[in-house]
Amino acid sequence: MSEKITPYKNSALGKKEQVEQMFDTISGNYDNLNRVISFGIDIKWRKKVLKIVSDKKPKIILDIATGTGDLAILMAQTNADKIIGLDISSGMLEVGKKKIAAKNLSQTIEMVLGDSENMPFEDNHFDAITVAFGVRNFENLDKGLSEILRVLKPNGIFVILETSVPDKTPYKQGYGFYTKNILPLIGKIFSKDDAAYGYLSESAANFPYGEKLNNILRKIGFIDVKAMPQTFGVATIYSASKK
Repeated sequence: MSEKITPYKNSALGKKEQVEQMFDTISGNYDNLNRVISFGIDIKWRKKVLKIVSDKKPKIILDIATGTGDLAILMAQTNADKIIGLDISSGMLEVGKKKIAAKNLSQTIEMVLGDSENMPFEDNHFDAITVAFGVRNFENLDKGLSEILRVLKPNGIFVILETSVPDKTPYKQGYGFYTKNILPLIGKIFSKDDAAYGYLSESAANFPYGEKLNNILRKIGFIDVKAMPQTFGVATIYSASKK
């Protein structure tokens, strides 16, 4: 399971603290590296998330593991009254705040330092909640998803964008080679923290996806759960709701 995979193998810190340290370290290069690693396709995936959320006409949105705010900024196109980006890494949030200010969105988007598994929000608070490439970094997946269910309004929309593994040949073999050999190499060349991108590829390969994650969401209490594979299955968009 993903909670056994950590960024720094010999660290005495727990996964949560290691993830915070890792993202603080790579925050300056994170956006550019993401574009290189995904060949820019992640932008297309995020726009699909935007469409799903926009259709619900939300007034208040929470973007968990917001990082440098890419998805939170995109969510401004929903015309929501308020968007909160939550992340455990202060380094990532500082980069995000500069991007938000440059786009004159500081009145709409608030960046909050916090733990997704213990959020400082009241029950039934958000019309929509999103997580892009963040759920596999949860230290306790069930606890994190339970917190999301708690703060989501009844009939609200929850959307996950996460890496997954292609099932069909030759995409499965190509994906395996890329994530095991190429992705860590790119990270090592461009990042100050070569362990980070080894972790990101390893965690992606071992995280439950497709129907396995659907079943976890149902177990937590989400309804209307569905998975929508993207680009040969290298990523999947999941949507769910609350009774």
